Amino acid sequence: MTDVPGVQGPVHVEAEVVATRRIGGYRHLTLTAPGVPERFRAGNFVAVTVAGHVARRALWVHRVRASSSFGPTLDVVVEARGSGTEWIAAQPVGARVALTGPLGRPFALPKDAVSCLLVGEGYAAAPLFPLAERLRERGCAVSLLVSAPDEARLLAALEARRSARSVTVLTADGSVGVRGTVAEHVDDLLARSEADVVYAAGPTPVLRAAAGAAERAGAWSQVAVEVPAPCGTGLCHGCPLPVVGEDGVERVVRACADGPVVRGDRVRWDSL
Repeated sequence: MTDVPGVQGPVHVEAEVVATRRIGGYRHLTLTAPGVPERFRAGNFVAVTVAGHVARRALWVHRVRASSSFGPTLDVVVEARGSGTEWIAAQPVGARVALTGPLGRPFALPKDAVSCLLVGEGYAAAPLFPLAERLRERGCAVSLLVSAPDEARLLAALEARRSARSVTVLTADGSVGVRGTVAEHVDDLLARSEADVVYAAGPTPVLRAAAGAAERAGAWSQVAVEVPAPCGTGLCHGCPLPVVGEDGVERVVRACADGPVVRGDRVRWDSL
């Protein structure tokens, strides 16, 4: 794998909502945020200041466009799960929000054209879509597994088919695609794809299942961990992530600054 080269630091800007649409169980927002799309790399996230709240809300970036009628834009996917995300999801076209980004460590890309399996669930699968584009540009064979509890919370299944060589869709209730969970199917999919690298984004059980499958198959894995990130910059130390360092010593790092992307075999899953 390549080392992640230095990335220009994040910027704090006033972003504008230029499009908003409801797709299934999620709200998709398109934002102009000067300087952020130009700095973005797959796996980065942005943090939005919410009116009436001290803590900001971290959002995955689903797509970046270098040019549009509004200039460079970025798309985020919001699942309204509390007052903060409800406020963000309710912002109309023309609204302006304070946004900081891009934040966090992105996915590292392979040096060579290898086979890759991307595993994601729900809205948190968002960072896998720009990652798939980068991998394809490098000549990698990309297989994609997208899952959700039900059809309404399945992210961009049609878009997935344009992003990968092969796509497997799972829903826990069987409403679309194959019935089942990532844990039940990932070993078989990894064997069939003959992937050298596994990338995963989603809830902790999905990440753990993908990382475990990669370890059993002798593949390299990277996971985009999602934990609450009150500041998004690492200053508040409010997003502890238990890991094992290269030296074998257990420690706690900051998910927003030392992650969110980390090696799957380094996470102390039982502690998380």
